[in-house]
Amino acid sequence: REEGLSFANVITFNLDEYYPMPKDSVHSYHRFMWENLFDHVDVDAENVHIPRGDLPRERVDEECRRYEDEIRRVGGIDFQILGIGKTGHIGFNEPGSGADSRTRMVTLDAVTRRDAAADFFGEDYVPKEALTMGVATILEAREIAILATGEHKAFIVRRAVEGDVDVEVAATFLQSHPNTTFYVDRAAAAELTRIKTPWLLDEVQWTPDLTVRAVVWLSETTGRAILHLTQRDYSEHKMSSLVARYGTPGAVNGEVFNNLGAKIRGKSKLPRGLRTICFSPHPDDDVISMGGILRKFVENGNDVTVAYMTSGNIAVFDHDVRRYVDYTVRLAQNGYGDPKAAEALAKKVHDFFDRKKPGDVDIPEVLDIKRIIREAEAISGIETVGLPEEKGRFLNLPFYQTGKVKKDPIGPEDVEIVRALLEEIKPELIFVAGDLSDPHGTHRMCKEAVDLALQEYAQAGNPRPEVWLYRGAWQEWPVTEATWLVPMSQEELRLKIQAIFKHQSQKDSAPFPGSDDREFWQRVESRNKDTAGILDRLGLAHYFAMEAYVVE
Repeated sequence: REEGLSFANVITFNLDEYYPMPKDSVHSYHRFMWENLFDHVDVDAENVHIPRGDLPRERVDEECRRYEDEIRRVGGIDFQILGIGKTGHIGFNEPGSGADSRTRMVTLDAVTRRDAAADFFGEDYVPKEALTMGVATILEAREIAILATGEHKAFIVRRAVEGDVDVEVAATFLQSHPNTTFYVDRAAAAELTRIKTPWLLDEVQWTPDLTVRAVVWLSETTGRAILHLTQRDYSEHKMSSLVARYGTPGAVNGEVFNNLGAKIRGKSKLPRGLRTICFSPHPDDDVISMGGILRKFVENGNDVTVAYMTSGNIAVFDHDVRRYVDYTVRLAQNGYGDPKAAEALAKKVHDFFDRKKPGDVDIPEVLDIKRIIREAEAISGIETVGLPEEKGRFLNLPFYQTGKVKKDPIGPEDVEIVRALLEEIKPELIFVAGDLSDPHGTHRMCKEAVDLALQEYAQAGNPRPEVWLYRGAWQEWPVTEATWLVPMSQEELRLKIQAIFKHQSQKDSAPFPGSDDREFWQRVESRNKDTAGILDRLGLAHYFAMEAYVVE
């Protein structure tokens, strides 16, 4: 609309649709396309084609044939836009889809359904089937653009671009198309050879960062500790030019070994006496991602405030709310509160749950109860690492308060709330979530709010605090990217896990666990031990566990 681009002569064909799926469902691609594109441009409704997910099963085959016929009738597809799923599916062409497949009904892969769980408020509500254009239908397009963003797409992008053509990865069939372009951000491109190991393809400029990455890769590839790498190792892996630059393998090895060793920051090397804010997107990201360093900062006498940016209330199961309102009624019946008020609240909540359908927005009372559950858990969590209740601040940023998985964009009100906290605390150091692969994008949006608030804060003449980015819930910083590596003893890791346990509503099975089936404490234990294990294999000191941070 901004450029006056007209859709008057455009004919569109959507790739797929869930089945069964009414057109007016909030989960329908039909509704999504009209609300997010077609209602905003001058497209002719007669030129819009979307597979019918609302037909009786006996008419599905006929619909698929009709769809193919309509594509042929208008002369085929000129420009096809695709995404790519974690299994490498394009459209809903799941593993096993052949190069000759056409528009048809398919059964959705378990990974695909798990990835869609957040949009449907639980995997149980994700349809098991879908209608999709076939691989052959897609490949007949004259031009194809495939888009991928985020760290979680990096491995499948590499597989699709560099791997062998394989019926188990439908996106690999695009390699045979004469006019296909992958559009990826740096995170999604991270595993491509030209990005991850460019020295294998051509001569490179050996910057300090690239040198560290390359030597760590060589150590991991050969299975030798860094200080044991030889001239032959470098020569066989196209890294002779690096040795030539330093003179000897030992010089390169020593440089990288010392670089990594300097990143290790035990308690004695961590800051003392600083005003510090930990910005936690959800009420458990603080202890999940940085429970170890939180304890060390407290012990070092830093003035630490944990700012919970959102309530996280949509990630509380309804059955937890039922249990808590039942508890409230029983408490009131035993003389601790007003029985009539408690029973009235319980009835309203139970009546709502009895008629609630998947995807329905909770009533205000339920949203408040879920928020309070998570706030109480958050306070219990920070108390475990040594912080008092008053050091937990609940910002409840407005962008999150939709009651749905999809949030509003970050707005001035969100930024003002964060800026006001900065003005109040005047921190010298802040922690911000750099774990941007969470399934709903809340971490990314919270970082946007902090970044904008920091700009305003600095423009007002305040000194900009040092910013440490943490990860942990969904991924961890590679040791080559980390600025600081913070060791944890067995006892410190155990305390961190105990703090995570305080978030009972997220234990056992969180409502939105992402593609990782493990509980959060299990992910944390594995990642923190793995980080320490990497340093051990590289030949550095052996630690029980380790957190990683990047200074922005």
